[in-house]
Amino acid sequence: MTDVRPRLVYRVHAVQRMVERGILEEDVARVIAEGKEIENYPEDKPYPSRLVLGWVGERPLHVVTATGEREIIVVTVYEPDPALWEPGFEGRRS
Repeated sequence: MTDVRPRLVYRVHAVQRMVERGILEEDVARVIAEGKEIENYPEDKPYPSRLVLGWVGERPLHVVTATGEREIIVVTVYEPDPALWEPGFEGRRS
């Protein structure tokens, strides 16, 4: 049986940020699989992208992904700053 799920591809920038911030690949995969899309950027090039919010225990994480033909590209990963995001981290502060 062939696995048709898209594979996760991590950009160098994303890996650097994950190491700096103590974020594991399993955490990123969980956020992508179970998180909530809070922003969508269909016009991004070369692929449309989106911002996903997920929680690892009590820790909120934002993951920016782009969707290629057979892959999900992890662009960056970060813990959202409460000064920049509304409570719950789903909307930006004005």
